[in-house]
Amino acid sequence: MSAGDAVRARRVYESPEPADGARVLVDRLWPRGLSKADAQLTGWCKGVAPSTELRRWYGHEGERFEGFAARYREELSQGTARRALERLRELAEEGPLTLLTATKELSASHVTVLTEVLREGP
Repeated sequence: MSAGDAVRARRVYESPEPADGARVLVDRLWPRGLSKADAQLTGWCKGVAPSTELRRWYGHEGERFEGFAARYREELSQGTARRALERLRELAEEGPLTLLTATKELSASHVTVLTEVLREGP
């Protein structure tokens, strides 16, 4: 079993589960209405979130998802995002990793792309 097999995505507003393992928020902004105590995070990895420019361009418009995913993958291969991604890979090697986001539609969000990238390996 590779490290990526133990990576999953959930909404940060859902109650923590024992199977979550390391719980890491991967949004750039703190989720509205959520206390740090309720989140029960292992960490907050802002550096792996899409850039503000990319996020605004995408605007969660379904027809732009493919372009968004390609651009986001490019961002993940560079600079701060690349280093943050490596840290997430290290956490996945240690055990289960749950990527958390406030996004309502997980399947059309950055967390889906990020989960795929982690499962693909280095």
